[in-house]
Amino acid sequence: MGLYRDQGIVLRTWRLGESDRIVNLLTERHGKVRAVVKGVRKTKSRFGARLEPMVHVSLLFYEGRELDIVTQAEAIDHFRPVREDLDRLAKASALLEATDQVAQERHANPRLFAMLLGGLRALAAHDAPLLVPAFFLKLLSHEGFHPLLDECASCGARYGLESFDLGQGGVLCILCAGRGDSVALSPAGLDLVRRVLGGDLAGALAVPAGPDVREVERLATRAMEHHLERRLRSLPVAGALAGD
Repeated sequence: MGLYRDQGIVLRTWRLGESDRIVNLLTERHGKVRAVVKGVRKTKSRFGARLEPMVHVSLLFYEGRELDIVTQAEAIDHFRPVREDLDRLAKASALLEATDQVAQERHANPRLFAMLLGGLRALAAHDAPLLVPAFFLKLLSHEGFHPLLDECASCGARYGLESFDLGQGGVLCILCAGRGDSVALSPAGLDLVRRVLGGDLAGALAVPAGPDVREVERLATRAMEHHLERRLRSLPVAGALAGD
């Protein structure tokens, strides 16, 4: 046992006793870490708002047998533009929840950390309609579930692609559509998915809200929940704020 330093993003927190709190963090070099923060709920706590969900923070931990202990915490970024906008805050909650579900405890995943940090920074800079679904698609691809987008996942046809099958993990042609757990996907929607996963993420994020964006949002949400085998609790809130 001993001390170690890392930076992390707070995913969620729980109360512990009358004054302590457990924090769930995605760290850059140690994966997902659960740690105790002593006295954080006291009025004069030196940690204050440094260990609230979404804060990017530099930390010093004491390694414990079951839970580590946070001994120092310095905020790097609170993402204030996100916190001051209910719509962006709901979207940030979706990013945190999805990340929390796929991250593994004590399993270093610097790329996942970079993805989440980049997503929060992008959200703070611009409330792009496609940001959350794009994050979900990139996250699934990072987890090894990169979809087949250029030919039918059932028969191999490269034309008439009009839906996405969650079970087969790819698009379906007009002859195979309707089988299994499929989601409708227009040519414009398919083009957006290809841009997100094919290297034109910045261009895709610049696309304004419209039917094609809503298609990709439905697809990405269904795909993420299919992978996790559970509903994402933050998404109904995000949808309500967006007026869906």
